[in-house]
Amino acid sequence: MRSHVAVALSAVALVAVVSGCGAAQEVAQTANSIADTATTVQVCADALSQASAIFDPGSPEQAVDNAHAAADSLATLAASAADTTVNEAITALAATLRDVTVDDLVGRPAAWVATKADQVAALTSACAP
Repeated sequence: MRSHVAVALSAVALVAVVSGCGAAQEVAQTANSIADTATTVQVCADALSQASAIFDPGSPEQAVDNAHAAADSLATLAASAADTTVNEAITALAATLRDVTVDDLVGRPAAWVATKADQVAALTSACAP
C-alpha cells in the first residue's frame, strides 16, 4: 500500500514539474518576445534617426558623403533587426543612400528625395506595431 501512495505522489510531482516546465517555457517565450520588440523599437528609432539626417544642399559632395555614412550605419542596424520586414525596409533605404551620387542630388534631386521618402514611409510602416 505504501508503494502505491509513493507512486501516486511521484506521479503528481511529475505532473507538477512538467506543468511548471511548460509555464516556465511560456514565460521564457514571452520574455524573448518582449526583448525582440524592444530591440525592434530601438532599431527602428535608430534607423529613422539616420534616415532623417539633414543633408547640406549647399554642398552636394558633403551630402553624398553623409548619405554613404548613413548607409553604412543602416546596414549595421539592419543586421541587428529581429523583424524581417524591418530588416528589408532598412536594407532598401541603406541601398538608396549608398547609391546616391552628386549627379542625383544636383540633376535629379526631386526624384531622389521622392525615392528616399517612399523608403522612409515603408520603414515607418514596418516599424508600426
